[in-house]
Amino acid sequence: MENIQPLAIDGNNLDRPIIISGPCSAETEEQVLETARGLARAGVKIYRAGIWKPRTKPGGFEGVGIPGLAWLNKVREETGMKVSTEVANRGHVEAALEYGVDLLWVGARTSANPFAMQEIADVLRESGCDIPVLVKNPVNPDIELWIGALERLYNAGMTRLGVIHRGFSTYGRQIYRNHPQWRIPLELRRRYPNLPIICDPSHIGGKRELIASLSQQALDMGFDGLIIESHCNPDCAWSDKGQQVTPEVLSVILDNLVFRDAPVPTENLVHLRRQIDQLDNDLLEVLAKRMNVSREIGLFKRDHNMPVVQATRYGDIMTSRVLAAKAMGMSEEFMRSIFSSIHEESVRIQVELNK
Repeated sequence: MENIQPLAIDGNNLDRPIIISGPCSAETEEQVLETARGLARAGVKIYRAGIWKPRTKPGGFEGVGIPGLAWLNKVREETGMKVSTEVANRGHVEAALEYGVDLLWVGARTSANPFAMQEIADVLRESGCDIPVLVKNPVNPDIELWIGALERLYNAGMTRLGVIHRGFSTYGRQIYRNHPQWRIPLELRRRYPNLPIICDPSHIGGKRELIASLSQQALDMGFDGLIIESHCNPDCAWSDKGQQVTPEVLSVILDNLVFRDAPVPTENLVHLRRQIDQLDNDLLEVLAKRMNVSREIGLFKRDHNMPVVQATRYGDIMTSRVLAAKAMGMSEEFMRSIFSSIHEESVRIQVELNK
């Protein structure tokens, strides 16, 4: 994907940071236009609204469909904002293009489905237009699946591509609706430095009170923009009301964000980075020693016909290490991730010895 172009609409590059906002769902013409007027006053240039809504179970509100596209046209005419919506199949794309939607995005469920992505890519190729398309990360944390969705569009001639980081599905009670797993979009940025990355703090947090902090965190990591759900009356929204804010609240959030786009000399970081490099080397040496000990344990278990995995021992290690890490100022989640990976590698080594 070497020839990805800057995101542009009507030949004009989008401002940085890119701000996209609007309701989760287009519900009524009045709601769409009232929200748009508020967002226009807040300086938002790209309006979003879900026209078709994928629901987990049948029977819920699945979007107003094609009539909502006419409402988006009214938004464009009245406010001058560009308009965008989500597409998930051939019919959606064809209708959106017919009504002149300025920007499309592909949702997390769709990006996880190669058949659906190929269908969207095919109809865009047939249309002959190079409309900007943003691809949300799949629901599961699979960067290759995310890249594969992008490649299908790129191979179909789409060059104005970007991604939306909306977090990944979680199980059980969590702080976030969808866990951010920031390392995945950052790895995507490492592989494709020119690919615009937009953060969706509404879907990551799932709660309106988390939007501001998540937005700042994304901008601090160099993301190119934000897509934030906004509604003229969020508490009465027909979908995802808990994660939407009013245009007035959005304006306050945006006014208080710090945009760190000024070039900063890095000479003062050289010494600290050298320390990081040395500490990383020390970590590698310690890990190598630990794996050598695991190998010795594996040999003992093999010779004495003992099972490789001993759940009680693993539980004790995890509990004690997490408590120690928290006392040192590190997060429980971080330490569980670290020791889970270490344990997985230790088990792999010991299993190899038993082959």
